[in-house]
Amino acid sequence: MSVLAAISVLVILIFVHELGHFSAARLQGIHVTRFSIGFGPVLARYEGKETEYTLCAIPLGGFLLCAIPDDDPESDIAPDDPDLLRNRPIFDRAIVYSAGVIANLIFAYFLLVGQTATVGVQDLQPGLMIPQVDENSAAMVAGMKSGDIVLSVDNQSLGSFPEATTVFIDKVKNAAEQPLELEVKREEQIVNLTVIPQSNEQGEGKIGVGLLPNVRLNRAQNFLQAFSYGAEAYQNVTVLTLQGFWQLISNFQENAQQVAGPVKIVEYGASIAQNNAGNLFQFGALISINLAVINTLPLPALDGGQLVFLIIEGLFGKPLPLKLQEGIMQTGLVLLLSWIIFIIIRDTVNLAVVQELIQQIGL
Repeated sequence: MSVLAAISVLVILIFVHELGHFSAARLQGIHVTRFSIGFGPVLARYEGKETEYTLCAIPLGGFLLCAIPDDDPESDIAPDDPDLLRNRPIFDRAIVYSAGVIANLIFAYFLLVGQTATVGVQDLQPGLMIPQVDENSAAMVAGMKSGDIVLSVDNQSLGSFPEATTVFIDKVKNAAEQPLELEVKREEQIVNLTVIPQSNEQGEGKIGVGLLPNVRLNRAQNFLQAFSYGAEAYQNVTVLTLQGFWQLISNFQENAQQVAGPVKIVEYGASIAQNNAGNLFQFGALISINLAVINTLPLPALDGGQLVFLIIEGLFGKPLPLKLQEGIMQTGLVLLLSWIIFIIIRDTVNLAVVQELIQQIGL
């Protein structure tokens, strides 16, 4: 059930994205011949007055197919029809191409509002929580206890996650067999401790604790507070997402392994649903914002790629030749699908249940 819950979240987010494109087109009177969720074999089909609605077997993507006679030989729409997407002004087309991203961003905000109004949303606070202190470790000798919150190290205040983790780990690693002064919050008291990291085989310091972000659960008490807390959580999630993408782009070689595909996302979502189903709101908001950011990248086959074509058309006064656009989009689509398939295979092989099966059959 937890896996189904996670998959349902992804399907809803994809639906919201495609609904954004669809609504932006239809509200402007632009022809839309098909609105599809997913790809592959069609599971359900409904023929509307102008648009065919389909639900496909693989809910990992969707598409909005606008009626273009060149691509649809059976279309009875004239090539010069002003309500064809390609015949609309640049601004109208830009609205359609960007509407999916906008829909995901708006939906993420309302997901966080919903969580703050019901179960509450986790808000990052300065410092790091110690969930576990190992037996006979340097931390235990220093008097640290599970539940302590480390506020500063050697008079350097810790910010919030993830910067706090980087600062704390670097301080400990570089202080093997040297005293570190810690300021710790224990319940409502401030405690000062001195810990001497033990040296490992590489000569780096370790103190024997587990680290977690220091979070506070905010739950709205009224309607207006829900929107306020939701906006604060939205800002935090968005900033963390953008920082993550910047780290990936600026140091791709080291961070490429951390890129998660649909399988890993479902695994994370299932774990969240199993431990605390209420946090699926925040999980959905995080994935929705990630979808929005990914789709704005100026890559072929993504919304950002279509917007690049529009920018070129605006600068030069005419669009790129149709065959060139199609070639770029098809190449980009092949590369994108190849990358997705690679990530899916990699994440599937790395699943714990698959690893256990591989061990059992002796591979």
